[in-house]
Amino acid sequence: MSKRQISLRGKDILGLEMMTVPEIEVILETACQMKGIIDRDIKKVPTLRGKSIVNLFFEASTRTRTSFELAGKYLGADVVNITASASSVTKGESLRDTLYTVEAMGVDVIVMRHEAEGAAQYAANVASPVIINAGDGAHEHPTQGLLDMFTMKEVKGKLDGLKVAIVGDIFHSRVARSNIWGLLKMGAEVHLAGPKTLMPYYIQEVGVHVHNRVEEALEGADVVNVLRIQRERQHKGLFPSAREYARIFGINQARLDLAKPDALIMHPGPMNRGLEISPDVAYGDQSVIQEQVKNGLAIRMAALFLVLTGGKNIETTA
Repeated sequence: MSKRQISLRGKDILGLEMMTVPEIEVILETACQMKGIIDRDIKKVPTLRGKSIVNLFFEASTRTRTSFELAGKYLGADVVNITASASSVTKGESLRDTLYTVEAMGVDVIVMRHEAEGAAQYAANVASPVIINAGDGAHEHPTQGLLDMFTMKEVKGKLDGLKVAIVGDIFHSRVARSNIWGLLKMGAEVHLAGPKTLMPYYIQEVGVHVHNRVEEALEGADVVNVLRIQRERQHKGLFPSAREYARIFGINQARLDLAKPDALIMHPGPMNRGLEISPDVAYGDQSVIQEQVKNGLAIRMAALFLVLTGGKNIETTA
């Protein structure tokens, strides 16, 4: 077995489907170091001084955009936020021209969220700055998948062998796809549950377990990741009503009791409380939802640090 050096310097982060296990591991390990900066009284290091980052968001966001902004600033970079509603997109400018405009200003990293699947890959093809995908339609959201895995590993001590139940709107969820790819690569067992109308027909082919009843997915689970019902992406008729969904698939305490006693409750946010998750579960002792937010900042700090500097090279066998 030969040894090789793992570095993400200059690499785009577009999705976990194409990311290798060593690349995932180096981000998770670096995030541990970055989390220490968040807990400091003075949250500022000069690591990325002189680097410039643009958050280019064509969709609304609170957690992702804010955490990328703080991640860059905590590491000493200059960060600019651009939203579609406040850009020349409203005047008819194309995505390509927007990317060229940002590129011409000497930007080092573009963090981009877009409603179209494949938009991040397109940006990587046409623009020279490093592209970090902050969500492209219903395709992937790699840093969310990474922060979810980081949270699981932090609490459980491992990912290999965990039973992870992902419940809800799988069809429209980029979070689900990134979680599935990442968790399977890291040796976890992934179980999905949700209405058939919100379940991709091909999903079993990637190696997950699909259940018609949420109770089956929850049985003995180590982690329960509850997805938001994405009303803005849906057409009418995908499930009868919000009340019916909550009755059949909503995660309440009775259903959570089917999982292991120390099972983690996760949610990417924002939550539809009372629909996909009950308030007592969302704010209960097993919930790590707020810790996910903190870990999201650590993961995004790690991602920016690694793509801009390469970080500490890690030897691994191949």
